[in-house]
Amino acid sequence: MTVPQIEIQLIAAVVAAACALPGTFLVLRRMALLSDAISHAMLLGIVVGFFLTADLNSPLLILGATLTGLLTALLVELLHRTGLVREDAAIGLVFPALFSIGVILISRYAGSIHLDTDVVLLGELAFAPFDRVVVAGWDIGPKSLVVSGVILLINGALVTLFYKELKLATFDPGLAAALGFSTTALHYGLMGITSLTAVGAFDAVGAILTVALFIAPAASAYLLTDDLARMLVLSVGSGVIAALSGYWLAFLLDASIAGSMATMAGIIFGLAWCCAPERGLFATWRLRARQRWEFAQRMLVIHLLTHEREPEAEPELQVEHLWHELGWSRAFATRVVNLAEERGLVTRHNGRLELTDPGRLLAQQTLLA
Repeated sequence: MTVPQIEIQLIAAVVAAACALPGTFLVLRRMALLSDAISHAMLLGIVVGFFLTADLNSPLLILGATLTGLLTALLVELLHRTGLVREDAAIGLVFPALFSIGVILISRYAGSIHLDTDVVLLGELAFAPFDRVVVAGWDIGPKSLVVSGVILLINGALVTLFYKELKLATFDPGLAAALGFSTTALHYGLMGITSLTAVGAFDAVGAILTVALFIAPAASAYLLTDDLARMLVLSVGSGVIAALSGYWLAFLLDASIAGSMATMAGIIFGLAWCCAPERGLFATWRLRARQRWEFAQRMLVIHLLTHEREPEAEPELQVEHLWHELGWSRAFATRVVNLAEERGLVTRHNGRLELTDPGRLLAQQTLLA
């Protein structure tokens, strides 16, 4: 591998890790769409900052973008608190308006500079290694790597420092307020680091991949664990894996790097959605199948308990009549009886089913439940 290839992968991995930390809390707070809103709306802050400084490298662009992200969160919250619109509708109203203003300003007044809508939306990681940070003649490294590295350190430090407060405010904001924590400050602090992270990722990877790296790794981790600390680790890990595998997918297909990384993030989420041990699609199917057979066995023992003391109900206790009595197919009834026998709930004597003590106990418990 060449040095630029290594640097591209490092930039992508660090950006993914930086986005995954606040992204985890956004997913848990059901505010995932807000990252999309901030990532797009902050374009307006970048444009305004450029108009004020006429310098694409000015820190004022980062400040303007961060403030626009906070403005987006504030406007969404204000609209939502009116009670007239839901939060998702408020997001859908605010960010298209701010983003559209930014696009109009770019297309009207900044068409001749390196600030166009294609770069804004898609980014171009292939060029990131050529924008270097040089201090006193020393080449520190790619600007995107330095910026995203600093943001990752900030995010990691803040999440570590305020872990308990963020955890409490995320899962039980009422209790957090009762204990004296400012849930408003925590909310806008989270929005602040989300905005800052989005700004750092924006120039290198574009708005589309930024949103994917905020949400897809966190959503994948959410399906894999119930522990917040483990979820943070899994979110960072899946984001880094998506970034690295996406680069090599782009290399093999000669395709967009950002698009390939977003695709791999989606594939990883798809795998988690299908194969997660407890919440995955396959696990859900297995659980429903177990519940179906469990319910059928309970129906069987209740049926036998109901009729075992009725001398005239002998046919109801016969295996060959069971499918008709309970409305089951012959194959299904045979399978249920076999499972009940394996569990020791019933015994079979000359085609007649009899409850065992565990089977009678299960039937009584089910009727009393």
